[in-house]
Amino acid sequence: MIPALVLTAGLATRLRPLSRVRAKAALPVAGQPLIHRILRWLAAADIRDFVLNLHHLPHTITRTVGGGAELGVRVRYSWEVPVLGSAGGPRHALPLLGAPTFLIVNGDTLTSIDPRAVVDEHRRSGALVTMALVPNTEPHKYGGVLVDGRGIVTGFTRRGDRKRSFHFIGVQAAQAEAFASLPDGTPHESVGALYPQLIRERPGSVRAHVANAEFFDIGTPADYLDTCLRLAASEGHPLSDESVLWDDVVVEPGAQLYRSVVTDGARVPPGQWRDVTIRRADGDLEPFEERRGDLAIAPLTRS
Repeated sequence: MIPALVLTAGLATRLRPLSRVRAKAALPVAGQPLIHRILRWLAAADIRDFVLNLHHLPHTITRTVGGGAELGVRVRYSWEVPVLGSAGGPRHALPLLGAPTFLIVNGDTLTSIDPRAVVDEHRRSGALVTMALVPNTEPHKYGGVLVDGRGIVTGFTRRGDRKRSFHFIGVQAAQAEAFASLPDGTPHESVGALYPQLIRERPGSVRAHVANAEFFDIGTPADYLDTCLRLAASEGHPLSDESVLWDDVVVEPGAQLYRSVVTDGARVPPGQWRDVTIRRADGDLEPFEERRGDLAIAPLTRS
């Protein structure tokens, strides 16, 4: 099977303040680091050779993944300084991938789609890129992908656009050729610019694999908590008080938590804590956080 590049370098700004503590891929999701779930899902499809790109809080990923032996896979790392983006990252990783065809998987992707089906369709079509898509049922929340009757991607919509579109779920098969023309090391090079260029210059080179697959969102702290609750319930261990506690958390007598996320090493004092994130107040706070003693408190949902 082909290798896979898992995109784990991003800053995850929408996930702050949680991403101030760990890189998004290192967040615990219903008892397992998110990156472990991704690698195990792909390994079940006989994909066992991985490259992870790194930039933001890389130690939180490398300490839980290492070389991949614990998961029965091989993992190597593509380091980015500065962060290179969703097209610049794959371009920089091409020498490590060492293959003409590979998968690209977002490091915040949890989905039931079969990656082998994406690869098979990609090979049959001869496309440069094949994007895994599901119907976009929430255009008010997500931008979309426009697809014609032949399965060819013709363009993209912005969030709020009411055109019939599909939602990209973070899995794609690609040819190295799609990225090879980019200058290596260019910061913030995005597929948002590259793919429209491919569509214009090589019609039919970007295609869709449309499926009815589950997709779990981890974009914001509220999305993260909801995904943890859904997975924990479906796996038979629902979370107490609908809250997520990371490593080395202490909940003092008299503290009551509900629908909250407490990050590594925080000590929750007595009181009622509802719909908040709680972390140790190390360094500067986000504008939406409030300092209470040695803790930084933020609302779980922000407008």
